[in-house]
Amino acid sequence: MNDEYTEQELNELIEQLCRSKAEEFRMIGYEQVSGEDIWNCVSDKYHKGIPSLHQVVNDILSLKVTSFMNYMTLSAFKGSRF
Repeated sequence: MNDEYTEQELNELIEQLCRSKAEEFRMIGYEQVSGEDIWNCVSDKYHKGIPSLHQVVNDILSLKVTSFMNYMTLSAFKGSRF
């Protein structure tokens, strides 16, 4: 297997992981969550640039509902979400 991915392949991988995490949240009752919402939450802390792929994957897969809801609440207060 080739360990080198194109930027498009990496973007597709990350999008799929975010959609999967959003589906997980929808299964437990958070029906309005999208893959884009997940990515916005996870990437919010990447002020110095995107970290290594394994860190991004870990951040997506380990995202907890409480962290996501805290992010959404703060975004709403800042006016960036609603």
